[in-house]
Amino acid sequence: MLRWIFALLLIPFLDAVLLAVIVTQFGFLSWVGMVLLVVLTGLVGMLLVRAEGRRTLRKMQRSMVRGEPPTNELLDGGLLIAAGAFLLTPGLVTDAIGFLLAVPVTRMPIRAVLKRYVIVPYADKKTGGFASGNVWTFGFPNQETAREQAGSTDDGTYDLGDDDYTVNDDGSEDSYTIDFGDERTDDRDDDPFAR
Repeated sequence: MLRWIFALLLIPFLDAVLLAVIVTQFGFLSWVGMVLLVVLTGLVGMLLVRAEGRRTLRKMQRSMVRGEPPTNELLDGGLLIAAGAFLLTPGLVTDAIGFLLAVPVTRMPIRAVLKRYVIVPYADKKTGGFASGNVWTFGFPNQETAREQAGSTDDGTYDLGDDDYTVNDDGSEDSYTIDFGDERTDDRDDDPFAR
């Protein structure tokens, strides 16, 4: 977590260094010109984010009308919010990151990487695989450890212990009793509705 905070704090520092290098190395661009360039890129970027936001909302509405979940559109909306934040932050590096997130051609690969490496693993971790369809259709996920804990034998039978069941062999076929080890006596046996 501290790495991400450090990286986010490093971006404005890189912006300040880049602006200072450009102004000192290139004589044709003064401080006033640099400020105007930063303001111009911010305004153009905000117009682009606004137009892309409207387009994303229309795509989201169309997918909801078709009955499909708007997952890509929601991710695009989040990336557009981040793009707007980067474009409002003064500097050339933040403007470049903002334009990368705002333009659809570069936003789609970023969205695919974000979905594959961040969102799907997080959702799988929280739902046990149900989010991406990686569910167990047969057996149990940790079947070997479950067999060891239950006392499984090699022929597929399980020893459940003495308290779980007892079988009466009194000579009649299909005769058995289930004993759960609870030996309480209840005086309300004659009333079926009593608890």
